Amino acid sequence: MVCFPFHYGGEKKDEPKGLKSMSGRSDCSIYVEAEVRRSGSELNSQDVSENGSSDSLRRNSTPSFSQRPSNLRVFTVSELKSATKNFSRSVMLGEGGFGCVYYALIKSLEDPSRKIQVAVKQLSKRGMQGHREWVTEVNVLGVVEHPNLVKLVGYCADDDERGIQRLLIYEYMPNRSVEHHLSHRSETPLSWSRRMKIAQDAARGLTYLHEEMDFQIIFRDFKSSNILLDEKWNAKLSDFGLARLGPSDGLTHVSTAVVGTMGYAAPEYIQTGRLTSKNDVWSYGVFLYELITGRRPIDRNRPRGEQKMLEWIRPYLADGKKFQLILDPRLDKKQVFKPAQKLALIANRCLVRNPKNRPKMSEVLQMVNGLVESSSGASPQVPLKSAAKTNKASEDNEIHNKKRTMDMKSGESNWFVRIFRQKLVKSC
Repeated sequence: MVCFPFHYGGEKKDEPKGLKSMSGRSDCSIYVEAEVRRSGSELNSQDVSENGSSDSLRRNSTPSFSQRPSNLRVFTVSELKSATKNFSRSVMLGEGGFGCVYYALIKSLEDPSRKIQVAVKQLSKRGMQGHREWVTEVNVLGVVEHPNLVKLVGYCADDDERGIQRLLIYEYMPNRSVEHHLSHRSETPLSWSRRMKIAQDAARGLTYLHEEMDFQIIFRDFKSSNILLDEKWNAKLSDFGLARLGPSDGLTHVSTAVVGTMGYAAPEYIQTGRLTSKNDVWSYGVFLYELITGRRPIDRNRPRGEQKMLEWIRPYLADGKKFQLILDPRLDKKQVFKPAQKLALIANRCLVRNPKNRPKMSEVLQMVNGLVESSSGASPQVPLKSAAKTNKASEDNEIHNKKRTMDMKSGESNWFVRIFRQKLVKSC
C-alpha cells in the first residue's frame, strides 16, 4: 500500500526528517535564524524542465525567502504566557495537528497604550511535529502582505523550563473559519451574498500568491478551514505551513512530497507529486461546491453514496430540475438557483482533469467578479467567454455556440464529465 502524508479534517501529518530536539540550548534565537535560512532555501523545491525528464531536476533559482526583509515582531515566552493567562484553556480558540491556538491581547508597537487582539498558535510539544510548517509560515508570511491573507504579527522561539517553545502570533479573526459556518453546528449559516463575497476574497488571495509578486507561491493546502473571517466578514487565507515556491521561468512544475488534505488535492498531484499552481485552482473548484452544497468534500458521517461530494453531485448537474437537490438546504433555493448554477460552471472550469486546461486564478477571479456584478444588477463582464479561450484546444468539440451564456443548459453537463473520479487516498 502506498501511503501519502495527507491530513484530514485539519489534523496534519508533518514531514520533518532528521530534525533534532534543541531542548536545553541557551541561544535559541541563533538556532531559529539558522533554521529560517535553511528552511527558506528548502522552499525552493526541485523544478522540472519542459521535457519532463526526471534527469533534469535542478534547484529553483528563485531567491530564498530568507533573503527578503521581514517586519515580524519577536516575542518571548514570558510575554506570551502573560498575554494568554499561562496558556489557559479559558482563552483557547481551537486545537489541531499543529497544537493549540489562544486568544491574547498585546501592546501595539505604534501606540504602547493601546492593545491589539491576536491569536497565538503554540507548537505541540510532541517531538518536532510541525516544525517545518512553523518555519515555512515565518518565511512566507514574513514577506508577503495582502488584504486577503491573514497577517502574521510575529513569532517566538524561546526557552522555558520545558525546553524550546515555538509560537506564531497572528491577527485575530473573530468570525472563525468558513468551514465552521458551512457546518450544521453553526448558528450563523452564511447567506448566498456572503458566500459570493468569500469566493471573491479567496480568489483574490490565490491570485496574489500565484501572479502578482516577483515570485510565485503555491498554497498547496487551500480549503474552507484555512479561510478565516475578520470582524467585517472579509475572508483571508491562513495556515501557510505547506506552501511552496512555484517553478522557475521555463519550467513546468516542482516535484514535492504529496501532502495536503484528502478531497481537495488535484488528481495529477496525488498521482505524480508534480506541483503547479493549477493544484490550487482545483482545490478552489472543490471549495466552490462547498459553498453551493454546504457539504464537506469528504464526510464519513453521511451515507456511503454521499460521502464524497464530487461524486455525489455528478448525477444532478445535467438536469436543471435536479440541480436544486444539491443546494445547501439553509439557502433560499428559489433565490439562489440560477446564480448557484452559474457558480457551478465556474467550479467545473477549475475541475477539468487536464491541469493545462484549467484557467489561471486571475481568470477565475474575473469569472467570479462577473457573476457577482451580474447578480447585483450591474453590467456583467464577459469572463466566462474569455476564460473559455484558455481551454479552446481541448474543448472545441463541446463548445459550438458562439454566444455562450453562464446559464445551465442541457449540454452543460459536459463540463463535468472530465472531472476526476475521486479515489480514496489512504493516510498512514
